[in-house]
Amino acid sequence: MWTIKQIFDGDYGCEELKPGEKPKVSVTLENEAGEVYYVSVEDEWLTENGLDVGSRWPLEL
Repeated sequence: MWTIKQIFDGDYGCEELKPGEKPKVSVTLENEAGEVYYVSVEDEWLTENGLDVGSRWPLEL
């Protein structure tokens, strides 16, 4: 099981999004063995799925 340990919004307004592109965040995941994995996902997707720090990651890695 992977758990969200950190969500980092690296967008400081200096990068322009392409038309139709949604803002993304970097998510740090950790499993019970202490392994760490990093993913980049749309911020809106996290919100729509009710995911935050401490949440169980719902997708297969």
